[in-house]
Amino acid sequence: MPLPSALYRPSLALLTDFYQLTMAYAAWKEGLADTEAVFTISFRRHPYGGGFTIAAGLELAVDYLEHFRFDEEDLAFVAAQRGADGAPLFEAGFIDHLRGLRLEVDVDAVPEGTAVFPYEPVVRVKGPIIPCMLLETPLLDLVNFQTLIATKAARVCLAARGEPVVEFGLRRAQGVDGALAASRAAYLGGCAGTSNVLAGRLFGIPVKGTHAHSWVMLFDDEREAFESYARALPANCLFLVDTYDSLEGVRHAVEVGKWLRAQGKELLGIRLDSGDLAWLSIQARRLLDEAGFQKATVFASNELDELIIDSLKEQGARIAAWGVGTRLVTGQPDGALGGVYKLTAVRRPGEPWKYRVKLSERVQKTTIPGLLQVRRFVQDGVLVADAIYDEWSGLPSPATIVDPLDLTRRKTLDGALEGEDLLRPVFRGGALVGPRPTLEEARARVRQQLALLHPGVKRFVNPHQLPVGLEKGLFERRTALVLAARGES
Repeated sequence: MPLPSALYRPSLALLTDFYQLTMAYAAWKEGLADTEAVFTISFRRHPYGGGFTIAAGLELAVDYLEHFRFDEEDLAFVAAQRGADGAPLFEAGFIDHLRGLRLEVDVDAVPEGTAVFPYEPVVRVKGPIIPCMLLETPLLDLVNFQTLIATKAARVCLAARGEPVVEFGLRRAQGVDGALAASRAAYLGGCAGTSNVLAGRLFGIPVKGTHAHSWVMLFDDEREAFESYARALPANCLFLVDTYDSLEGVRHAVEVGKWLRAQGKELLGIRLDSGDLAWLSIQARRLLDEAGFQKATVFASNELDELIIDSLKEQGARIAAWGVGTRLVTGQPDGALGGVYKLTAVRRPGEPWKYRVKLSERVQKTTIPGLLQVRRFVQDGVLVADAIYDEWSGLPSPATIVDPLDLTRRKTLDGALEGEDLLRPVFRGGALVGPRPTLEEARARVRQQLALLHPGVKRFVNPHQLPVGLEKGLFERRTALVLAARGES
């Protein structure tokens, strides 16, 4: 199955911010190309005010890394850049360096579909400084957006309480890339299908859809429109009934449904797209049942999200399937995840690794040093805590974790607890290693991960916050580095 790289010209090496190129050049010019570094992708808060986030986008990141190279058009563009003095910004030797550049890096990541939490490493990159620098923007671009949408989809599907949700957002998505990424992430997060036919072909997602209001308006009356559609597509009749009058539309659908039944076919259902969806769905369900169409589905759309679906459920709506578009594929009300890519350690040739920490006036932005890993602890089938630790130092047992933002909040984890490291090897020295999970396997992981979460963590409003913290020794090391950077003892 082709991945999105098939949509574009072979090279996407310039999918980066310009400062990555200028830093890479400065590193090359100063003889730092052999310096090694560790970078980590993490985020500081859950989107949507939620209690969990679903990691996504890794498969597209793998595809990007496998196809990474600068082609001659890329190199010509870079060589043409000029400084403020009008002279070429980059020397010819640097252009030659880029021409031969290979991503000889180690990449570790949590599997797609994993529930993750603030400050945890989601992706870790280790290797020569220049390729590590060049990967910052593309990896964030590929991981941030899909993680945002997969999380939204998981929330919407939780609100639907097991009923199918179809992603309907193509026409409202941010261009071709946004639409494809959103369709994939929404399916990963739990949606049953998409209206996006290209996403269906590229990713193997089931495609769903019926007809628009324009089909009904093409005819002199609604019943004639339904009859014509039924003759053409007798096995795909789920009629949009709200073009003129929703309940009258249901009655017309019932009449055509009786004709379908006489032909050996069945009415699949009706779709409501406006009005009081709770009341209309109850009345539509009654009309369908009284006419003998108990199996026909009441499908609803119209600016839905997890909060509206949850409210409709509480109102007793008789809706059995949901079409969610704009608010899903655009990640409303959050525009971005806010993931960051931060340097956590460096090593010059022949020297030991040195920890690095970035300071900030806001404690939320102070980074975590080391070769970071997360160990997840589960007890009686429920996730109880995540410990962020430095692989070079290891995780003691029992371990004490400290809240990254509040040193008074601590939790000691019983050594008998079941633990699992979340970051898994993806690339070693630039070569793909280990299994490459399919989209269906990632979907299954979402279901498994959500089942591990306490119901309070999955609440939409004021969710319980899972205990996530730095291993005590790592917390103390970070504190010491911060004090040293500030000239304090």
